[in-house]
Amino acid sequence: MWSSKSATAKVGVGDRTYEEKACDVLIVGAGGAGLRAAIEAFDKGAKTLIVCKSLMGKAHTVMAEGGIAAALGNVDPKDSWQVHFSDTIVEGQYLSNWRMAEIFAKEAIERVYELEEYGALFDRTKEGKISQRAFGAHTYRRLCHIGDRTGLELIRTLQDQVIKRGVPFMDEVALTRLMKDRKTGRVSAALGIDIRTGKLLLFRFKAVILATGGCGKIYQVTSNSHESTGDGIAMAFAAGAELMDMEMIQFHPTGMIYPAGVRGMLVTEAVRGEGGILTNAGGERFMSKYDPKRMELSARDVVARAIYTEITEGRGTKSGAVYLDITHRGPEYIKKKLPSMYDQFLEFAGVDITKQKMEVAPTVHYQMGGVRVDPETCETTVKGMYAAGEVACGLHGANRLGGNSLSDILVFGRRAGEAAAAAVSGMELPAFETSDVEAEISRVLAPFSVTDGTNPFFIKDEIAENMWKHVGIVRNEKDMTAGLREIERLRGEAARAKAVGGRAFNESWLSCLQVADMLLGSEAVIRSALERKESRGAHTRSDFPQKQDSWLVNIITVQREGKITHETRPVPKIPPELLALVEKE
Repeated sequence: MWSSKSATAKVGVGDRTYEEKACDVLIVGAGGAGLRAAIEAFDKGAKTLIVCKSLMGKAHTVMAEGGIAAALGNVDPKDSWQVHFSDTIVEGQYLSNWRMAEIFAKEAIERVYELEEYGALFDRTKEGKISQRAFGAHTYRRLCHIGDRTGLELIRTLQDQVIKRGVPFMDEVALTRLMKDRKTGRVSAALGIDIRTGKLLLFRFKAVILATGGCGKIYQVTSNSHESTGDGIAMAFAAGAELMDMEMIQFHPTGMIYPAGVRGMLVTEAVRGEGGILTNAGGERFMSKYDPKRMELSARDVVARAIYTEITEGRGTKSGAVYLDITHRGPEYIKKKLPSMYDQFLEFAGVDITKQKMEVAPTVHYQMGGVRVDPETCETTVKGMYAAGEVACGLHGANRLGGNSLSDILVFGRRAGEAAAAAVSGMELPAFETSDVEAEISRVLAPFSVTDGTNPFFIKDEIAENMWKHVGIVRNEKDMTAGLREIERLRGEAARAKAVGGRAFNESWLSCLQVADMLLGSEAVIRSALERKESRGAHTRSDFPQKQDSWLVNIITVQREGKITHETRPVPKIPPELLALVEKE
């Protein structure tokens, strides 16, 4: 389905040759959004190629364990897309793009049934319907689930469909830069590294869909795996795309606290959805102070701040955590509904959650901000560049509802694939400049020429420590300004990052390139957070503790003369008929 021509010989450290590959639609990332986009683009007749920097089937999608949010109404018949739309807008603190939320709430239902047709094995009600569980801040029980392994089942199912269709893919390939046709401004090519061999690759395409996930690894304590370094955001930004809502980082309320090697590992919201209770070290069920109506099933930002407050005010455990208790549900129920959590705590912490309480604390889990896209097509502000999933933004506003991420990647992954395939039909491959490729090859190989340089792994650690310390759950201008100074210092260190050894499977080389992406993501988050002088959703400022109507705006991150700057734009007004739905609920 794609063509390839080789210009490579033996690859040494200084070898600048590359192999060229061509397709209609290039999908970057093989999580749920990328796989669903690939299925749609392929089915619409586009020559499609998937590339991902990890192994096929390994994606952050698997960390969405509790369920897929869709208003099927199987358990609560009163549920509807209208209520789901309202919940998404309200819990997004009115920063969400209303059209994205409308499309999402309507189409999530069809996408779940489609996934079932593909072969996903959902848990069932007694009547044989797809079972649905409660989740924080959802009005009704609408999380369609497969135990607490929903994301894994979604990836398995979509991967099977990709393989069934024969969609070509290349895993362990890291892209570094997107290039444009200078006459049209359309993206046309991308340089990449074959991680297995160290060879350079040049991908030519008519359209590209970014499905690279977020930048969670810029934080020290995170549920994200090592791939989440924000490379998609950096590539899009460098190509001229606008970013939006970058200050909105979601701290999941419950991550593991020990042992140190798994600190931050996700403890799914499904535990609370199945009746888990939060208590502090004194045994107090403290959510009654913060949200007495919804208790443990309050919005994620509310629960995360509540846990943070309990710990910082001295009511946490000796480990710096609070307790999450599900023991009252009984061993049989727990092992059936939460098999992954049972195994996870038993294996890593030596805790039997059928008999013992879990110790949990907030962990960085998701970014609501990202690349700004058109709600209908998922095209970015750059011609030919599309984005879907966590790398994109607009749907979740200031706070994402649990379970909305999986339906998001299905709905907008499909839309991105459809739009990209339609746009490139009958199109010739756009041009690219050889000089742009040569300049990028020089940048990519530069770390091998550094003689007295810095270990990139140390820089990664310093970035993550800095963000956790200065741009956490509760922020203020003094801390964030200090954090920004540290990012500026680390940028100097990153310029001297040194790669050692050969090019095959060289993590030091890849890390030298990734630190630049992480620094960009960090700076965009900090500058956006400094700009928003209020508290809203996941963005809490101790120096501006109130939410202000004057800040009902999206903060846009743009590049001007090579520097990061910001613009504020009013959130698009919700049409009266949809606003009435929100006010009704």
